Amino acid sequence: MRITSSENFRKMDNYSIQNLGIPSIVLMENAALKVVSNIDLQLNNRFVVVCGKGNNGGDGLAVARHLHCLNKEVEIFIIGKGNGSTKDFEINYNILKNINLNINYIRDYEDLDYLRESVIKSDITLDAIFGIGLSREIEGIYKDTISVINENSKNTLSIDVPSGLNASTGEIEGVCIQADTTVSFEMYKEGFLTYDKDKYLGNIVIEKIGIPKEALDLFSKDSYIVDKYMFKNNFKERNKYAHKGEFGRLLIIAGSEGFTGAAYLCAESSVKSGTGLVTLATTKDIQSILSSKLEESMTINYEDYKEIENIMVKANCIAIGPGMGKNNTTEELLRKIIKDYNGNIVIDADGINVLENNLDIIKNAKGEIIITPHLGEFSRITGYDIDYIEKNRLKLAREFAKENKVILLLKGYNTIITNGEKVFVNSTGNSAMASGGMGDCLTGIIGSFISQGYSPLDATYLAAYLHGYCGEKLSLKMFCVNATHVLDYIPFAIKELQHIE
Repeated sequence: MRITSSENFRKMDNYSIQNLGIPSIVLMENAALKVVSNIDLQLNNRFVVVCGKGNNGGDGLAVARHLHCLNKEVEIFIIGKGNGSTKDFEINYNILKNINLNINYIRDYEDLDYLRESVIKSDITLDAIFGIGLSREIEGIYKDTISVINENSKNTLSIDVPSGLNASTGEIEGVCIQADTTVSFEMYKEGFLTYDKDKYLGNIVIEKIGIPKEALDLFSKDSYIVDKYMFKNNFKERNKYAHKGEFGRLLIIAGSEGFTGAAYLCAESSVKSGTGLVTLATTKDIQSILSSKLEESMTINYEDYKEIENIMVKANCIAIGPGMGKNNTTEELLRKIIKDYNGNIVIDADGINVLENNLDIIKNAKGEIIITPHLGEFSRITGYDIDYIEKNRLKLAREFAKENKVILLLKGYNTIITNGEKVFVNSTGNSAMASGGMGDCLTGIIGSFISQGYSPLDATYLAAYLHGYCGEKLSLKMFCVNATHVLDYIPFAIKELQHIE
């Protein structure tokens, strides 16, 4: 599923109409039918449709007509005085007048009383006030209309975007509809991905309305929501004749005194994800502890660099950082690994922490560098405060990856994975997973998939999806999900996703 900005969506729409010859009224009719298809017509009989005078309002009028034709009770409200309506709005408006449907107008504050009564009586209120073009603060009668809907509606469905939400930036333009469902068209909008906007969007449904692939390909920016079908289609079946050497060798450098768990979780999750051979390099004082816990992994001492060099020669990937501590040893070891290793390197946790004011460390990497910060770590290495990052995650992630020539996995709600050109936004995971060790587990999965031959970018978004999927499935039966729960479920989750319909 693709992601787009408001500007690019308008370009796709215009290209479909002007260059491909699809009448705009056809797209509007398709949109209306898709909205109606998302309404439970058995349970809901009374509807209020509140429209602006733009094309979003035209969608609303077309929806109202279809509901009327299905013998539903429909109250229609149009906001605003005077002219200013679009051509397709006028077409649908005239159809409603021709079939003698009553239309109410909200021009003054007194008109809000009848709207309030109607909304209270209705089963569903449909919001068709503002679409993706909104970029100014909502004021006056429009603001009050939205407040009436929010205060009185039992169930609100927004058409394309909740009125008041800037579809490109995610900013609230003064006030915003709090939808229970948003039926949006063709693609996820970038503004849907900003923090804390789910309370306005509700359940998001993306529907196709007939914009051809030719238009989508021209104006989409290689940005995708990762879903179960993308995972299934890009995850490889195993060759039945393969042996362990064909599933890769992963070297993990992790752990220190007091942080055995980070090293264990990283190594064990990589084993459970299918790596052929896993070697954990850790400190001498905890090596014996980890050797007794890790039945399928080998262990070595990372304080003896010669041991690392011996394993590094054959390794398909190196993962470094979990539980190492922010210290000179970690920094020096990271510098050496980047200087000496020709392959791909996953940097997490303390490996990221030592990059603060030291981003030059990664400049001379011979292979791909994958960096997996949470918001706090990203704030430290970029200098941006967390609030600013939350409001501009897509933009900042893309810029950082491009400038530093890395693959960035920026953790959080809707984790972002980007190499600066392509962007993947993860759709799995929830707050039940908010506990220590989850990042160590994710690093192990990423390293495993790279070792097995996936491209670093594919490995990273596939790992993020799988990791979150495990947490979601487990949280259906568990109040909180720990990293050990996730790593135990990994092989079962992969099998489920391979056979999903």
